[in-house]
Amino acid sequence: MPASSSRPPVPPGLVVVDKPDGMTSHDVVARVRRILGTRKVGHAGTLDPMATGVLVLGVERATKLLGHLALDSKAYLSTIRLGASTTTDDAEGEVLTTADASEVEEAAIHEGVRALTGPIQQVPSAVSAVKIDGKRAYARVRDGEQVEIPARPVVVHRFDVLSVRREDKATELDVMVECSSGTYVRALARDLGATLGVGGHLANLRRTRVGPFDLRVARTLAQLEEQPGLSLNLDDAVATAFPRREIEPREVVALSHGQRLPAGGLDGTYGVFGPDGHVVALAKDEGPIAKALVVLTPAG
Repeated sequence: MPASSSRPPVPPGLVVVDKPDGMTSHDVVARVRRILGTRKVGHAGTLDPMATGVLVLGVERATKLLGHLALDSKAYLSTIRLGASTTTDDAEGEVLTTADASEVEEAAIHEGVRALTGPIQQVPSAVSAVKIDGKRAYARVRDGEQVEIPARPVVVHRFDVLSVRREDKATELDVMVECSSGTYVRALARDLGATLGVGGHLANLRRTRVGPFDLRVARTLAQLEEQPGLSLNLDDAVATAFPRREIEPREVVALSHGQRLPAGGLDGTYGVFGPDGHVVALAKDEGPIAKALVVLTPAG
């Protein structure tokens, strides 16, 4: 929807949302569009409807950042339920198998967790968003197809068991997971249950951090409704997410007009800032030249 003429234009930046249970990432984007009064809102990576926690949204020109954000490290608090496997590897799927998991030894649990920590080969869940021959795996499952997804390398940096609860014939584990992008926590639950011979699935999932953005800067949708605004303006967002390079006024003019600069000597993508402290572009060195990936300050 177009911004109302009675409200000031929405500045560019990031909104970090503490996503509630039951909403898709697209639902959250639609809600934030209504709250801020702009169509120019996009998300950086999705969260399943059952998951809660950190979801990063770009607003106005900051949507250009979303494809460049290095969100390659994520952290979760979750509950794994041992004693049943499901079609989706989480609590929303149909139960496939059940077993008495009430007496699974803690030593065996910790051994299974250790085996799933570090660099591993992981088979994503059949209902994941992984593409198979150009079609999402979950769409193939929904159409009644049998889906086989090849294993792929991921890194589980941390997999800690915080508590163990015995409930009827099940055992529930509260765990903390820090992992690389592309890691499925529900697949960890599935594989742990399979290793222990009792089946397992993800009972709940809360993302506490994605890249440099965590719950400390996140707001609920209710809080955003009450006080609309950004979590980070464009300058702060780039400064938080990327290495920083500062340039001279004449270089600002050149870069904002699409010209290239000498290399900055920084690894990967970095933010280029003018002497006034405002971000000009995202750039990346290519040999002796710095190439602008995204120009964020319009040419004056």
